[in-house]
Amino acid sequence: MKRYQNHEAVRFSTLKELYHASAERFGDKPLFFQKQNQTYQAKSFRQYAADVDALGTALCAKGLAGKHFLLVGENRWEWAIAYMAIACGVGTVIPVNPKLSPAALAKLAKTANADVIVHNLPSDVISTLEGETLCISFDELAHLIRNGNARLAAGDRTFLETEPDADAVCTVVFSSVGTDARGVMLSQRNLCFNLFETSRMVRIDEKDRLLAVLPMHYAVQTVCGFLWPLSRGCSVVFGEGLRQLSRNLREARPTVLLGIPLLLETMYAKIRASIRRENVEKQIQKRIDFSNAIPNPDAGREAKKHLFSPLLKSFGGNLRLLISIGALTDPDVLKGWRDLGVSAIQAYEVTECAALAAINRDGFFKDLSVGMAFPDSIIDIFDMKEDGTGEIRFRGENLMKGYYNRPDLTEKVLRGGWLYTGDVGYLDEEGFLFVIGKKENAIVHKSGEEIYPEEQEWLLNRSPLVKESIVIGRANATKDQVELVAVLHLDREECERRLGNNPSAKLLDLELRRLISSINGSLPAHKRIDSFVICDEPFPKTVSHRIKRDKITATFAQC
Repeated sequence: MKRYQNHEAVRFSTLKELYHASAERFGDKPLFFQKQNQTYQAKSFRQYAADVDALGTALCAKGLAGKHFLLVGENRWEWAIAYMAIACGVGTVIPVNPKLSPAALAKLAKTANADVIVHNLPSDVISTLEGETLCISFDELAHLIRNGNARLAAGDRTFLETEPDADAVCTVVFSSVGTDARGVMLSQRNLCFNLFETSRMVRIDEKDRLLAVLPMHYAVQTVCGFLWPLSRGCSVVFGEGLRQLSRNLREARPTVLLGIPLLLETMYAKIRASIRRENVEKQIQKRIDFSNAIPNPDAGREAKKHLFSPLLKSFGGNLRLLISIGALTDPDVLKGWRDLGVSAIQAYEVTECAALAAINRDGFFKDLSVGMAFPDSIIDIFDMKEDGTGEIRFRGENLMKGYYNRPDLTEKVLRGGWLYTGDVGYLDEEGFLFVIGKKENAIVHKSGEEIYPEEQEWLLNRSPLVKESIVIGRANATKDQVELVAVLHLDREECERRLGNNPSAKLLDLELRRLISSINGSLPAHKRIDSFVICDEPFPKTVSHRIKRDKITATFAQC
């Protein structure tokens, strides 16, 4: 018997249908909040739809229908208006990281065959772009919207009467900008299916307020931090960046937050530090035990709301739902948030699946799992081994159309209606998915076993001494076997706090050996770490903040 029920949700055919329906249903309720002159300004659902229609009308009048648009800018309502207008009757929208170098931006514009760039970039960056690309700044959008409104008043219904093809490519999301650039082509059907299925598994509604922290050019932020709230009547507050997160949380008082594991873990660490500082650990634990023992879930949540509101005040005091994406989150942290009355779940981010391929339900979850397949999609394990592990593959209506101008890459991952993700994992008897690692990172150990280093890295990164880690395979002294080596970048402040100022190399080495020994004690023999090295500098990363594993391996494989 199922231990959950699907939430009620509305499925839209296109994004144009979605934003018009939301405008009609939620009217003057605030959709977006954006800070201007130190004050949050609101734009309603109705005003948003009107601005989208006006901008779309003006862009069509400029002869830009069918063009490719790069959308380059920070999180703000001009971005959201431009995205929807372009995707719903003008052309193809291609969200881009605004922190790209001018050279990388120019290269991506060429790769994407961009005709237009809508942006809020400095003039010196825009001037470096070559070709016939038309540039429209965010500052020009207000004028275009006024022009569009005038055209609408005069009877121009070109944009309004353009019915988007639900199966045509409306957006291309590039996961990289190098020689292996992969532009994921998504349709409105892909996006609307994902929104519908996510809404059935996790509840948000018009009572909620989401703080947008992740950049909008990430597919998961576009879908879950913009389109999903728009479809459900939830307000969105545009944050001012991670440096201002604490202040934005207090000001915005959000109920929902979407973030990477480090964000959730850092916020929870602040709460635990506050509890230790106030020396109230025993009192807090008694309150946790008391509220956890309440049999009625609603009564339990209400009790926690009163018992722990002082602890959550620094985060605005209204948090009720945290969704972690991008990597595995410490299960103790997820449980810790729930003990304080805040639901915390994980999701499986796959851009090729219109952002999400799986998610834990808000009422049925497992902390070590990235979630379950959507009700109307399938997750399967391909080429399964005796232990149940194999390559994760996916099938559903949110599956991408392919990679832009890369049929070679498309053929590798799309086969027979399945997306072969390149991730390795397993499904348990209840359908929960557990991700072990990536096929491309596999190391053939000296035992002959194939191992995935993400498991050891996750265990290492749970230590407060370690800021980041990479586990590599390195030939042993005789060059006939591969051993596992942990490359560690340490948190020097935490090392000094625990070991004293300027701890000796011998003392630090002893502490790290203890850490490795403790981790190895929880692992089977073939997965145990053989040695470690310390990297003094932060690991090199891509523009999307992913560690460049090949660089680390090349540097330390011969040490």
